[in-house]
Amino acid sequence: MSENTAGKLSIVATPIGNLGDITFRALWNLKECDVIYAEDTRVTLKLLNHYGLRKSVFRLDAATEAGKAKEVSERLLAGEHVAYVSDAGTPGISDPGARLVAHVRENLPGAIIDAIPGPSALTAALSVAGANMSSFVFLGFPPHKKGRQTFVRDIAKSTVPVVLYESPHRILKLLKELNSSAPKCYVTIARELTKIHEEVLTGSPAELALDLEKRKAARGEFVVIVEPTTRS
Repeated sequence: MSENTAGKLSIVATPIGNLGDITFRALWNLKECDVIYAEDTRVTLKLLNHYGLRKSVFRLDAATEAGKAKEVSERLLAGEHVAYVSDAGTPGISDPGARLVAHVRENLPGAIIDAIPGPSALTAALSVAGANMSSFVFLGFPPHKKGRQTFVRDIAKSTVPVVLYESPHRILKLLKELNSSAPKCYVTIARELTKIHEEVLTGSPAELALDLEKRKAARGEFVVIVEPTTRS
């Protein structure tokens, strides 16, 4: 492929819940681009319809990212402006997008790749945690089975806060695992960020597990921040 192309790939952050959180720049790029690639076309079409935007949308998820990256590169080579969005938040952060960007950088060094920043569950949770996050480790989603015990032990050994995502199906399991490995750690859970039932909970793993079970509140998406020891 030629190294010189007028094509542009925009990596666009989209709302994690409240549709009002999208930026003017993101809307402009979604309106002006030639085509949109999305992790889930159905989710993206709901966003576009909400803002009255009409655009061709093609699927590019984790399973198809490698193959679709070549397709996107061909569009860029033809001078098109391509926007990429994941289901919610910022692509490439525990979402597809990184392999797409890497492929374009390697094969089309002349293409423009710009970040259209905006919502991210990671930064949203950190902003309301009240923790000292001058340094931290982000681990994404824990393994479902293989490697999970090692994953939890590594969290327990960490000397800096650890941030991770967890699903409603496994949040209680995670808290009970943390209670076994690091019962004195201080945990902050941000649940359903920017949505109607948003809440931030703090305490020990045991306290939080008991609270979620008692209220039957293990629902929604979770950002979990684990600090090494109980706050003074």
